[in-house]
Amino acid sequence: MRLVVLLALIAPTLGAQAIDLTRYRVVDLTHSFNARTLYWPTATTGFKLDQLSYGPTPGGWFYSSYAYAAPEHGGTHLDAPIHFAKDGLTADRIPVEQFIGPAVVIDISAQSAKSADYRLTRADVTAWERANGAIPRGAMVILRTGWSMRWPDAKSYLGDNKPGDASNLHFPSYGEEAARYLVTDRKVAALGADVASIDYGASKDFIVHQVAGRAGVLGLENLANLGVLPPKGATIIALPMKIENGSGGPLRAIALVPRR
Repeated sequence: MRLVVLLALIAPTLGAQAIDLTRYRVVDLTHSFNARTLYWPTATTGFKLDQLSYGPTPGGWFYSSYAYAAPEHGGTHLDAPIHFAKDGLTADRIPVEQFIGPAVVIDISAQSAKSADYRLTRADVTAWERANGAIPRGAMVILRTGWSMRWPDAKSYLGDNKPGDASNLHFPSYGEEAARYLVTDRKVAALGADVASIDYGASKDFIVHQVAGRAGVLGLENLANLGVLPPKGATIIALPMKIENGSGGPLRAIALVPRR
């Protein structure tokens, strides 16, 4: 029997209300949250999971329950616009439609292998467009650097592993000119990457966050498994925890990749 799932929210993206999942490979873009999850070095806490109950109950059935705590910005997570824009939307106020869109995957893994401080250039973006067509309005641009293979080794992934010190980080990400083009000219919905920030590690002004936040563009950070996504044609569904007044939060992101 063919599996057909009704998912009205992504109808505008995929062009129909009935989504036949046998036609798509579903790819998990999310790192698991656990004690090894990486957070920004200045975070004073990490992910904590406390077991409240595990085992048989007096009534004879099995029951398990846990309590967890974590900063907003760590692991695979959302940056809401308010993270770097005073009047930006909080996590709970972002229209849910903005969490779903066509994926544009720009691969800079070759450049990043040569320089941990590489930043996506406008030329990189226009080269992608020459090969694949104009980036559509509302796209979720996903930057593949190859860095996710380093997860969760903090020194390798972040470039430094000194607790409380973010002054000597080195990893690739977006450059300012490319970000402004994507946000202003192409009016994308999100900037995502398989690194810890949509600004490169050595950034001191977080200009890409500023540009994105002021325009209401989402940040999707610490994504995984980008190597199996095509340059275009996939659909991203990136649903965060709905934290009231939050500046971000844990994210479960997936991609629907058409089967050939």
